[in-house]
This record gives sequence, structure tokens and C-alpha cells, in this order.
Amino acid sequence: TRLVVYEQTPKEHHFIVCTLCSCYPLSLLGLSPDWYKSREYRSRAVREPRQLLADFGTVVLADRRVVVHDSTADCRYMILPRRPSGTDGWTEAQLLELITRD
Repeated sequence: TRLVVYEQTPKEHHFIVCTLCSCYPLSLLGLSPDWYKSREYRSRAVREPRQLLADFGTVVLADRRVVVHDSTADCRYMILPRRPSGTDGWTEAQLLELITRD
């Protein structure tokens, strides 16, 4: 299986979904959330990704392009997040406190 990493940028917001079978990189992330497997989530991710992200609390401004990547058993994707504003000079330990599974 190939792993591809995309970086979030000021111009693009990357979004991963598996539209066919809800495959998920278990070895990297553990068990997937139940909602990730739902047909509604998978179809909305392609049909209306910006609204779906907003429903989960992530508002992507209109001037930023949303790029949806469809994961497969042969190719998995991960997103490298942007550094949160105001964290310049923070230690790795301080940054780790910001990370959540959700």
C-alpha cells in the first residue's frame, strides 16, 4: 500500500474519504469512527465537502479550494496540518497537547 501525504495550505484544504468501502488505515490510526463508514458521510464528502466539514466544526473559507482525495486499498492518504497560529516557538510537547483524535 502506498502512502501519500498532502500539506494543508492557505489556498487548499485537503479532505480524505473512501467512497467505495470506507477503508481506513487501521495500522496508522486505529479503529475508524462509526460515522466514517456511513454511506451518507461518504457521499456527502464528494457531493458537498465544504458543508460536511462545516457540520463537523471545520469552516473552510470560500477563497480556499477543498480537494477531496478518494482512498483505496492500494493508496492511503494523510494530511499534514498547518501550524496553528500563535504557536511559533512552542516545544514539541506543547504542540502535542493540541492534538486530538477528533
